[in-house]
Amino acid sequence: MAGDFIFLAAVSLLSALQQCHFAWLVGKSRMKHKVVAPAVTGAPEFDRTFRAQQNCVEFYPIFLTALWTAGWFFNQELASFLGVLYVFARYKYFRGYIQSVRGRITGFYMSLIILICLITLAAAGIGNSFLDEYLDFSIMKKLGKWF
Repeated sequence: MAGDFIFLAAVSLLSALQQCHFAWLVGKSRMKHKVVAPAVTGAPEFDRTFRAQQNCVEFYPIFLTALWTAGWFFNQELASFLGVLYVFARYKYFRGYIQSVRGRITGFYMSLIILICLITLAAAGIGNSFLDEYLDFSIMKKLGKWF
């Protein structure tokens, strides 16, 4: 059972480590710019670092839900691949945001497109599972005959 979802688990762990790294970078920036907790504003570089990390935290539950649902109900390998791309996009977003506010845009749009893909795959997988379970009609089996 555990091996059935090894790719999803690996991507989840990778993304959790990324979240830890981002939090560590906020702490490092906090010390560098002498922003004492619980304050959340300070030098512009700190503000951008803090905001980038907060945005990543805000999107994280959406990512994990979409990743696991797409992997469970649609295709684990495709969902995991998109998950790795999402981790890269968030890295690009975070690094870009630290440099400048406009620097975040490419990474943000990349991660948004990937999330939309994951959510679409999840919805398609759930829809197919529902149809297969309750109406004995599987779109995936029908498509499999054509390919």
